[in-house]
Amino acid sequence: MKQTLLIELLTEELPPKVLEKLSTTFANEVAAALKEQALLSETSVCTPYCTPRRLALGITEVEAQQPDRIIERKGPAVGAALDAEGKPTKALEGFMRSAGVASLAQLQRTGEGKAEYFAARIEQKGKALDEYISDIVAQALKKLPVPKLMRWGDSEHQFVRPVHGLVVLHGKRVVAAEVLGLTSGNVTSGHRFMSSGRITIENADDYEAVLARDGRVVASFAQRRDSIVARLDQMAEENGAIWVGHANFDLEKLLSMSNEERSVLSGLLDEVTALVEWPEVYVGEFEKEYLDVPQECLILTMQQNQKYFPLLDAATGKLLNKFLIVSNMQVSDPHHIIEGNQRVVRPRLADARFFFNQDRKQKLESRVEKLGNGVYHNKLGTQLQRVGRITTLAGTIARLLEADKAKAELAARLCKADLITDMVGEFP
Repeated sequence: MKQTLLIELLTEELPPKVLEKLSTTFANEVAAALKEQALLSETSVCTPYCTPRRLALGITEVEAQQPDRIIERKGPAVGAALDAEGKPTKALEGFMRSAGVASLAQLQRTGEGKAEYFAARIEQKGKALDEYISDIVAQALKKLPVPKLMRWGDSEHQFVRPVHGLVVLHGKRVVAAEVLGLTSGNVTSGHRFMSSGRITIENADDYEAVLARDGRVVASFAQRRDSIVARLDQMAEENGAIWVGHANFDLEKLLSMSNEERSVLSGLLDEVTALVEWPEVYVGEFEKEYLDVPQECLILTMQQNQKYFPLLDAATGKLLNKFLIVSNMQVSDPHHIIEGNQRVVRPRLADARFFFNQDRKQKLESRVEKLGNGVYHNKLGTQLQRVGRITTLAGTIARLLEADKAKAELAARLCKADLITDMVGEFP
């Protein structure tokens, strides 16, 4: 009987930057293996799910039992299978034994010329889904793009993070499976703090709805992302601003883009989506005095270090002293969450202001000679030697263009001096 198949691996927090890739790879590998075993129909749909603490998938119209099939096994080429007298060689005899074929007459000759080979058609009785599922899941996990694996407790099993639960449901039936030392069931966990407790999934089709209702978890990565974007847009609009999700932005282009177009460019958006199970967005503030620091540096530190979304004035494009926080908690009074994030971001902004002020105490000209301490390329010398070549070229080009040769050479001489400032060291 065709039913939806649900597989969920409950883990500790997975790496956020690769979470979506892990999820899609896992779902695709399981679906491909089920299709290979003739357990899927032509209209089956595979849906990947993932949160910081789970990899899951749902596949519709999965058979409980394979149909009986005729399997064709390819044997040796005819030239290598028969000797000069037309009798089976050792190679063909070995193939016949492995295929369970008693006589040469039971084999078929397929292909033409030198490509002709013997083949055996074997009737295979259909097996139950339960006989395949453990191996299918285990093999899919081994194919995930994970650079490093770990062991936990006294187990010898390995995965990218410790695994604490396994759900395998075919419709309402728990499919007997064992993966990474865990036995399958139909009980999972919801949000760490907002869930009503352990959650029983009665039917594979109800997975998303039950997890959202009882566990306060949005299982779909895409839905969580869309929810975050909607709230970012709403909160930014209420503050007369636009939010920034990437550091290297073209301001003029950014101001002309729609919110939807801007969200596509945001690598930070995918990362925070992978960090939360039940997202909510709040507005934080910092002291206006920090706006004296170049806004690119403030934006970079808020994004990279704190995973915040800075706000730019929608009219001028200037950075506001506000930022958006994507939280994993939805509460009626979020002032503790907001104050905590504001308290954490201040030292980052203070560091940026300190390095900026320190760098302003020295002229760029005074830093040029120190470029001799840094290697540009092992075959091209130091950064100072590089600057010397750039200066010569700039002067030559300025002379040919009848431009101000002295100004061109000065600009060229100073063009790399910022590489050894504290600001570049802190915000490369």
